[in-house]
Amino acid sequence: MIDVVNQVWKLHGDGRTVGPGEVVRPDERLRLPYMLGLGAQHVLAMFGATALVPVLTGFPVTTTIFFSGVGTLVFNLVTRNRVPSYTGSSFAFIAPVLAAKSYGGVPAALGGILCAGIAVFAVGLIVDRAGYRVIEFLLPPVVTGAIVALIGLNLAPVAKDQFSQQAGIALVTLASILIVGVAFTGFASRLSVFLGVTIGYAFAAILGKVDWSGVHRADWVGLPDLTTPTFNGRAIVLIVPAVLLVLLAENAGHVKAVATMTERDLDPLIGRSFIGDGLATSVSGLLGGSGTTTYAENIGVMGLTRVYSTLAYVIAGSVAIALGLLPKFGAIISATPIGVLGGAVTVLFGMIAVLGARIWLEAAVDFRDPVSLVTAAVALIVGAGNYTLNWGDYQFAGIALGTLAAIAIYQVLRRLQPETPPRRAGEDSADGDVEQFSTERR
Repeated sequence: MIDVVNQVWKLHGDGRTVGPGEVVRPDERLRLPYMLGLGAQHVLAMFGATALVPVLTGFPVTTTIFFSGVGTLVFNLVTRNRVPSYTGSSFAFIAPVLAAKSYGGVPAALGGILCAGIAVFAVGLIVDRAGYRVIEFLLPPVVTGAIVALIGLNLAPVAKDQFSQQAGIALVTLASILIVGVAFTGFASRLSVFLGVTIGYAFAAILGKVDWSGVHRADWVGLPDLTTPTFNGRAIVLIVPAVLLVLLAENAGHVKAVATMTERDLDPLIGRSFIGDGLATSVSGLLGGSGTTTYAENIGVMGLTRVYSTLAYVIAGSVAIALGLLPKFGAIISATPIGVLGGAVTVLFGMIAVLGARIWLEAAVDFRDPVSLVTAAVALIVGAGNYTLNWGDYQFAGIALGTLAAIAIYQVLRRLQPETPPRRAGEDSADGDVEQFSTERR
């Protein structure tokens, strides 16, 4: 085992320290004791969100954690250990999975998840052959930001419902997350959701609001609960269009973020990254886990530690697989009171919405441009209002319609928009802006 590690990852410096201005690159590593600690840290970073998604959607927690570990190992294998990422549960699946369960329960939702994974895999093959410009054309920042933001807004009613059921517990959880995130420093602040949920859980337990019956019945060690999918057309249509473009946008954005931090051109690996995430989601959907995506939480950990070694993710994936073999551990997570979930998702769903705005800011999207303005405006309202279109036996809800609206409006209107004439020499930019605004008002 040690020989394999030495062959795949070369030792960085003395293996103990990372000097000022240095980073441990994906094909490097520190000494194994340090790498074990870093791998465990990545498990902590992904754990809160990865465990929360199955609780919200009614999936087995240990199964989801188990397959998040399997998916991470698959992802790193497909990307040849060059794109450090953890594939955890994707929040993009929550709303469509909840809707899809009405057409056949968890098995029908798994069928949709499996099909979504296959779709991401297929797009990855195309991008790997044709190049990343295909995705850049389809998903410019204004569209990507709108899609991400509308997902968070679409989930707001779910947060309100869960918060209202146990408002006191939810408030304690929410306050704990906010205080830990602001008052603590370093890595502890990055675990604000995990620590806040733990505090809320303990508070609920003191009040006697935790049902321990499932915990008492669960075994200490055992295989995860495996469920095979069934295929229902309506469930598939609810899930695949709603999550496909979001997963692609998230994945591509994470690859570019890692490339910036490691000062390496990883664009040629974006297609392989899609393939890896598609395979991870497909395997999870095939046997009972939640849909996956590459995790920004773990990218934040890498930015903090400056260690981008993919060995840390191999270790993290292996630890997650081990946790998935502990049913009693999963039962404890599944017993999380609804109020604790309500407090947590109030923050998490809001953060998803704000992340869309962050994409716009970082890409300097110009909302004085009427095409960008109406693309975002219509998509947000369609998603937040959960507009629904019934077409025969199929139903397209807010996330799917908002996503399609963002893409279609941008592509069509951009072609109808007349080219802006070149600015005349000496023309005052402020006057030009006023003129453009007046034109937009007309």
